[in-house]
Amino acid sequence: MKYLPEFTVSIIIPTFNGASRIGPCLDALLRQKGAAQKVEILVVDDGSTDNVAEIVGRYSDVQLISQANAGPAAARNRGVLEASSEIVIFTDDDCIPASGWLGAMMAPFEGLDVVGVKGAYRTRQKQLIARFVQIEYEDRYRRMSKFPNIDFIDTYSAAFRCDKFLEVGGFDADFPMACAEDAEFSYRMSARGWKMRFAPDAVVYHTHPATLSKYLAKKYKFAFWRMLAVRKNPHKAVIDSHTPQLMKLQLLFPLAFVSALVFDLLEKPLVPLSLIMLAIFLFSTLPFAVRATAKDFWAGMVSPLLLALRACAQLLGVAGGFIHAGRSRAALPSKSAA
Repeated sequence: MKYLPEFTVSIIIPTFNGASRIGPCLDALLRQKGAAQKVEILVVDDGSTDNVAEIVGRYSDVQLISQANAGPAAARNRGVLEASSEIVIFTDDDCIPASGWLGAMMAPFEGLDVVGVKGAYRTRQKQLIARFVQIEYEDRYRRMSKFPNIDFIDTYSAAFRCDKFLEVGGFDADFPMACAEDAEFSYRMSARGWKMRFAPDAVVYHTHPATLSKYLAKKYKFAFWRMLAVRKNPHKAVIDSHTPQLMKLQLLFPLAFVSALVFDLLEKPLVPLSLIMLAIFLFSTLPFAVRATAKDFWAGMVSPLLLALRACAQLLGVAGGFIHAGRSRAALPSKSAA
Protein backbone atom coordinates (compact mmCIF):
# COMPACT_ATOMS: atom_id res chain seq x y z
CA MET A 1 0.00 0.00 0.00
CA LYS A 2 1.30 3.45 -0.91
CA TYR A 3 2.18 5.61 2.08
CA LEU A 4 -0.07 8.65 2.44
CA PRO A 5 1.44 11.59 4.35
CA GLU A 6 -0.49 12.53 7.48
CA PHE A 7 -0.32 16.24 6.67
CA THR A 8 -0.48 18.25 3.46
CA VAL A 9 2.26 20.69 4.47
CA SER A 10 4.81 21.02 7.28
CA ILE A 11 6.00 24.47 8.36
CA ILE A 12 9.44 24.38 9.96
CA ILE A 13 10.91 27.19 12.10
CA PRO A 14 14.43 26.80 13.49
CA THR A 15 15.17 28.88 16.56
CA PHE A 16 18.08 29.67 18.82
CA ASN A 17 17.27 31.83 21.86
CA GLY A 18 14.18 33.09 20.05
CA ALA A 19 11.88 33.46 23.04
CA SER A 20 11.50 37.22 22.53
CA ARG A 21 10.49 36.96 18.87
CA ILE A 22 8.87 33.61 18.04
CA GLY A 23 5.42 34.34 19.51
CA PRO A 24 4.24 36.75 16.77
CA CYS A 25 5.57 34.33 14.13
CA LEU A 26 3.53 31.42 15.52
CA ASP A 27 0.45 33.59 15.97
CA ALA A 28 0.63 34.59 12.31
CA LEU A 29 1.12 31.00 11.16
CA LEU A 30 -1.88 29.78 13.11
CA ARG A 31 -4.02 32.43 11.41
CA GLN A 32 -3.17 31.13 7.93
CA LYS A 33 -6.13 29.72 6.02
CA GLY A 34 -7.06 27.97 2.81
CA ALA A 35 -3.84 26.63 1.34
CA ALA A 36 -3.91 23.16 2.83
CA GLN A 37 -6.43 21.20 4.86
CA LYS A 38 -3.83 19.66 7.13
CA VAL A 39 -0.91 21.75 8.36
CA GLU A 40 1.69 20.87 10.99
CA ILE A 41 3.98 23.45 12.55
CA LEU A 42 7.37 22.25 13.78
CA VAL A 43 9.73 24.42 15.84
CA VAL A 44 13.28 23.10 16.07
CA ASP A 45 15.00 24.44 19.18
CA ASP A 46 18.70 24.46 18.30
CA GLY A 47 20.14 24.27 21.82
CA SER A 48 18.62 27.50 23.15
CA THR A 49 19.55 28.74 26.61
CA ASP A 50 16.51 31.01 27.05
CA ASN A 51 12.88 30.03 27.69
CA VAL A 52 11.87 29.55 24.06
CA ALA A 53 10.69 26.00 24.84
CA GLU A 54 8.30 27.42 27.43
CA ILE A 55 6.95 29.96 24.93
CA VAL A 56 6.42 27.34 22.22
CA GLY A 57 4.84 25.00 24.76
CA ARG A 58 1.95 27.43 25.15
CA TYR A 59 0.84 26.59 21.61
CA SER A 60 -0.98 23.26 21.63
CA ASP A 61 -0.97 23.06 17.82
CA VAL A 62 2.82 23.47 17.55
CA GLN A 63 5.29 20.61 17.90
CA LEU A 64 8.60 21.37 19.59
CA ILE A 65 11.73 19.44 18.60
CA SER A 66 14.85 19.98 20.72
CA GLN A 67 18.45 19.26 19.79
CA ALA A 68 21.96 20.22 20.86
CA ASN A 69 23.21 23.36 19.14
CA ALA A 70 24.29 22.46 15.61
CA GLY A 71 23.42 25.56 13.56
CA PRO A 72 20.35 26.56 11.53
CA ALA A 73 21.16 24.32 8.55
CA ALA A 74 21.19 21.22 10.73
CA ALA A 75 18.09 22.43 12.58
CA ARG A 76 16.15 22.78 9.35
CA ASN A 77 17.31 19.35 8.21
CA ARG A 78 16.13 17.88 11.51
CA GLY A 79 12.74 19.47 10.96
CA VAL A 80 12.41 17.86 7.55
CA LEU A 81 13.30 14.44 8.96
CA GLU A 82 10.52 14.86 11.53
CA ALA A 83 7.98 16.22 9.02
CA SER A 84 4.96 14.20 7.93
CA SER A 85 4.02 15.82 4.65
CA GLU A 86 4.80 16.10 0.96
CA ILE A 87 5.67 19.81 1.13
CA VAL A 88 7.97 21.45 3.69
CA ILE A 89 7.94 25.21 4.18
CA PHE A 90 10.54 27.22 6.08
CA THR A 91 10.36 30.58 7.73
CA ASP A 92 12.39 32.23 10.50
CA ASP A 93 11.44 32.97 14.09
CA ASP A 94 11.73 36.74 13.46
CA CYS A 95 9.38 36.68 10.47
CA ILE A 96 5.65 37.37 10.54
CA PRO A 97 3.84 35.79 7.58
CA ALA A 98 1.16 38.00 6.08
CA SER A 99 -2.41 36.86 5.52
CA GLY A 100 -2.51 34.57 2.50
CA TRP A 101 1.18 33.68 2.74
CA LEU A 102 0.61 29.94 2.99
CA GLY A 103 -1.77 29.88 0.04
CA ALA A 104 0.66 31.85 -2.11
CA MET A 105 3.50 29.49 -1.18
CA MET A 106 1.48 26.39 -2.03
CA ALA A 107 -0.05 27.60 -5.30
CA PRO A 108 3.00 27.03 -7.57
CA PHE A 109 3.11 23.36 -6.53
CA GLU A 110 -0.02 22.81 -8.61
CA GLY A 111 2.57 22.42 -11.35
CA LEU A 112 3.81 18.92 -10.61
CA ASP A 113 7.27 19.70 -11.98
CA VAL A 114 7.85 22.57 -9.51
CA VAL A 115 10.12 21.52 -6.62
CA GLY A 116 10.78 24.83 -4.84
CA VAL A 117 9.12 28.19 -4.15
CA LYS A 118 10.46 31.47 -2.80
CA GLY A 119 8.44 34.21 -1.14
CA ALA A 120 9.17 37.89 -0.46
CA TYR A 121 10.21 40.21 2.38
CA ARG A 122 8.46 43.36 3.49
CA THR A 123 8.97 45.62 6.49
CA ARG A 124 6.95 48.18 8.42
CA GLN A 125 10.04 50.01 9.67
CA LYS A 126 10.41 53.77 9.25
CA GLN A 127 14.19 54.16 9.60
CA LEU A 128 16.00 55.35 6.48
CA ILE A 129 18.45 52.43 6.33
CA ALA A 130 15.67 49.86 6.77
CA ARG A 131 13.67 51.53 3.99
CA PHE A 132 16.72 51.40 1.75
CA VAL A 133 17.20 47.69 2.51
CA GLN A 134 13.59 47.02 1.57
CA ILE A 135 14.11 48.77 -1.76
CA GLU A 136 17.20 46.60 -2.32
CA TYR A 137 15.09 43.49 -1.87
CA GLU A 138 12.38 44.82 -4.14
CA ASP A 139 14.97 45.55 -6.82
CA ARG A 140 16.09 41.92 -6.66
CA TYR A 141 12.48 40.76 -6.83
CA ARG A 142 12.11 42.88 -9.93
CA ARG A 143 15.04 40.97 -11.45
CA MET A 144 13.77 37.55 -10.35
CA SER A 145 10.29 38.16 -11.73
CA LYS A 146 11.79 38.21 -15.22
CA PHE A 147 12.91 34.58 -14.96
CA PRO A 148 10.43 31.74 -15.55
CA ASN A 149 12.48 29.71 -13.09
CA ILE A 150 14.88 30.85 -10.38
CA ASP A 151 17.98 29.38 -8.76
CA PHE A 152 17.91 31.11 -5.36
CA ILE A 153 15.46 30.51 -2.52
CA ASP A 154 15.90 32.28 0.82
CA THR A 155 14.87 30.36 3.93
CA TYR A 156 12.82 33.19 5.39
CA SER A 157 10.06 32.09 2.99
CA ALA A 158 10.98 28.84 1.26
CA ALA A 159 9.07 25.73 0.25
CA PHE A 160 10.25 22.43 -1.22
CA ARG A 161 8.94 19.01 -2.09
CA CYS A 162 10.12 16.87 0.79
CA ASP A 163 11.38 13.97 -1.34
CA LYS A 164 13.45 16.30 -3.52
CA PHE A 165 14.83 18.09 -0.48
CA LEU A 166 16.08 14.77 0.89
CA GLU A 167 17.30 13.57 -2.49
CA VAL A 168 19.65 16.53 -2.89
CA GLY A 169 20.96 16.09 0.66
CA GLY A 170 19.38 18.93 2.61
CA PHE A 171 21.13 22.09 3.76
CA ASP A 172 24.90 21.97 4.08
CA ALA A 173 25.73 21.82 7.79
CA ASP A 174 29.20 23.24 7.06
CA PHE A 175 27.56 26.68 7.23
CA PRO A 176 27.58 27.59 10.94
CA MET A 177 25.05 30.42 10.73
CA ALA A 178 21.98 31.44 8.79
CA CYS A 179 23.88 32.91 5.88
CA ALA A 180 24.32 31.56 2.32
CA GLU A 181 23.42 27.98 3.21
CA ASP A 182 20.13 28.59 1.41
CA ALA A 183 21.96 29.91 -1.65
CA GLU A 184 24.24 26.87 -1.72
CA PHE A 185 21.27 24.52 -1.39
CA SER A 186 19.39 26.33 -4.17
CA TYR A 187 22.40 26.10 -6.45
CA ARG A 188 22.50 22.31 -6.00
CA MET A 189 18.82 21.99 -6.84
CA SER A 190 19.20 24.24 -9.87
CA ALA A 191 22.14 22.18 -11.12
CA ARG A 192 19.79 19.22 -11.46
CA GLY A 193 17.52 21.21 -13.74
CA TRP A 194 14.68 21.30 -11.22
CA LYS A 195 12.11 24.06 -11.49
CA MET A 196 11.84 26.67 -8.75
CA ARG A 197 9.47 29.62 -8.79
CA PHE A 198 9.25 33.08 -7.25
CA ALA A 199 5.92 33.81 -5.51
CA PRO A 200 5.88 37.59 -4.89
CA ASP A 201 2.55 37.44 -3.04
CA ALA A 202 3.95 35.05 -0.41
CA VAL A 203 4.95 37.86 1.95
CA VAL A 204 6.60 37.73 5.35
CA TYR A 205 7.28 40.85 7.39
CA HIS A 206 10.77 41.25 8.80
CA THR A 207 12.97 43.66 10.74
CA HIS A 208 15.83 44.83 8.50
CA PRO A 209 19.08 46.41 9.75
CA ALA A 210 18.16 49.93 10.88
CA THR A 211 21.62 51.44 11.34
CA LEU A 212 24.48 51.88 8.91
CA SER A 213 26.87 49.77 10.97
CA LYS A 214 24.45 46.82 11.14
CA TYR A 215 23.69 47.12 7.44
CA LEU A 216 27.36 47.04 6.44
CA ALA A 217 28.10 44.19 8.86
CA LYS A 218 25.31 42.17 7.26
CA LYS A 219 26.62 42.87 3.76
CA TYR A 220 30.10 41.77 4.82
CA LYS A 221 28.75 38.57 6.36
CA PHE A 222 26.63 37.67 3.34
CA ALA A 223 29.52 38.24 0.93
CA PHE A 224 31.88 36.22 3.16
CA TRP A 225 29.70 33.12 3.27
CA ARG A 226 28.51 33.46 -0.32
CA MET A 227 32.08 32.74 -1.36
CA LEU A 228 31.81 29.31 0.27
CA ALA A 229 28.55 28.69 -1.59
CA VAL A 230 30.19 29.66 -4.87
CA ARG A 231 33.29 27.63 -4.06
CA LYS A 232 31.06 24.57 -3.76
CA ASN A 233 29.09 25.54 -6.89
CA PRO A 234 31.54 27.36 -9.20
CA HIS A 235 29.08 27.34 -12.09
CA LYS A 236 27.18 30.08 -10.21
CA ALA A 237 30.15 32.44 -9.90
CA VAL A 238 29.23 34.43 -13.01
CA ILE A 239 25.44 34.77 -12.92
CA ASP A 240 22.39 33.75 -10.93
CA SER A 241 18.78 34.89 -10.85
CA HIS A 242 19.19 36.77 -7.56
CA THR A 243 22.30 38.94 -7.86
CA PRO A 244 22.34 41.94 -10.26
CA GLN A 245 25.36 41.86 -12.54
CA LEU A 246 25.91 45.57 -12.01
CA MET A 247 26.36 44.98 -8.28
CA LYS A 248 29.20 42.57 -9.03
CA LEU A 249 30.91 45.20 -11.18
CA GLN A 250 30.49 47.78 -8.43
CA LEU A 251 32.59 45.54 -6.18
CA LEU A 252 35.58 46.65 -8.24
CA PHE A 253 35.01 50.32 -7.40
CA PRO A 254 36.92 50.47 -4.07
CA LEU A 255 40.02 48.92 -5.62
CA ALA A 256 39.74 51.04 -8.75
CA PHE A 257 39.24 54.24 -6.75
CA VAL A 258 42.18 53.61 -4.41
CA SER A 259 44.41 52.70 -7.38
CA ALA A 260 43.33 55.89 -9.13
CA LEU A 261 44.16 57.97 -6.05
CA VAL A 262 47.65 56.48 -5.93
CA PHE A 263 48.09 57.19 -9.64
CA ASP A 264 46.96 60.80 -9.16
CA LEU A 265 49.44 61.32 -6.32
CA LEU A 266 52.31 59.90 -8.34
CA GLU A 267 51.57 61.26 -11.81
CA LYS A 268 49.46 64.36 -11.06
CA PRO A 269 47.42 64.17 -14.31
CA LEU A 270 45.52 67.19 -15.59
CA VAL A 271 42.23 65.38 -15.02
CA PRO A 272 42.44 63.28 -11.85
CA LEU A 273 41.78 59.63 -12.60
CA SER A 274 40.08 59.27 -9.22
CA LEU A 275 37.40 61.77 -10.31
CA ILE A 276 36.84 59.75 -13.47
CA MET A 277 36.45 56.55 -11.42
CA LEU A 278 34.04 58.33 -9.07
CA ALA A 279 31.98 59.60 -12.01
CA ILE A 280 31.82 56.11 -13.52
CA PHE A 281 30.63 54.66 -10.23
CA LEU A 282 28.00 57.35 -9.75
CA PHE A 283 26.77 56.71 -13.28
CA SER A 284 26.48 52.99 -12.46
CA THR A 285 24.20 53.80 -9.50
CA LEU A 286 21.76 55.89 -11.52
CA PRO A 287 19.35 53.10 -12.58
CA PHE A 288 18.90 51.95 -8.98
CA ALA A 289 18.76 55.52 -7.64
CA VAL A 290 16.04 56.49 -10.09
CA ARG A 291 13.92 53.45 -9.19
CA ALA A 292 14.55 54.00 -5.47
CA THR A 293 13.67 57.71 -5.61
CA ALA A 294 10.35 56.88 -7.26
CA LYS A 295 9.50 54.75 -4.21
CA ASP A 296 11.17 56.73 -1.43
CA PHE A 297 12.73 60.13 -2.18
CA TRP A 298 15.25 60.24 0.65
CA ALA A 299 16.28 56.61 0.32
CA GLY A 300 16.90 57.26 -3.36
CA MET A 301 18.92 60.40 -2.64
CA VAL A 302 21.33 58.62 -0.29
CA SER A 303 21.51 55.44 -2.37
CA PRO A 304 24.75 56.31 -4.28
CA LEU A 305 26.60 56.76 -0.98
CA LEU A 306 25.10 53.60 0.50
CA LEU A 307 25.90 51.62 -2.63
CA ALA A 308 29.53 52.79 -2.44
CA LEU A 309 29.77 51.72 1.20
CA ARG A 310 28.03 48.45 0.32
CA ALA A 311 30.65 47.76 -2.34
CA CYS A 312 33.43 48.30 0.22
CA ALA A 313 31.83 45.97 2.76
CA GLN A 314 31.12 43.31 0.16
CA LEU A 315 34.65 43.49 -1.27
CA LEU A 316 36.08 42.88 2.20
CA GLY A 317 33.62 40.03 2.67
CA VAL A 318 34.54 38.46 -0.67
CA ALA A 319 38.24 38.68 0.17
CA GLY A 320 37.76 37.15 3.61
CA GLY A 321 35.38 34.52 2.30
CA PHE A 322 37.73 33.58 -0.52
CA ILE A 323 40.55 32.98 1.95
CA HIS A 324 38.26 31.02 4.27
CA ALA A 325 36.84 28.87 1.48
CA GLY A 326 40.30 28.11 0.19
CA ARG A 327 41.64 27.04 3.57
CA SER A 328 38.65 25.31 5.07
CA ARG A 329 37.76 21.68 4.72
CA ALA A 330 34.25 23.02 4.15
CA ALA A 331 35.37 23.84 0.62
CA LEU A 332 35.14 20.13 -0.13
CA PRO A 333 31.85 18.69 -1.53
CA SER A 334 28.82 19.55 0.56
CA LYS A 335 27.96 17.67 3.72
CA SER A 336 24.47 17.45 5.07
CA ALA A 337 22.76 16.64 8.31
CA ALA A 338 19.82 15.19 6.39
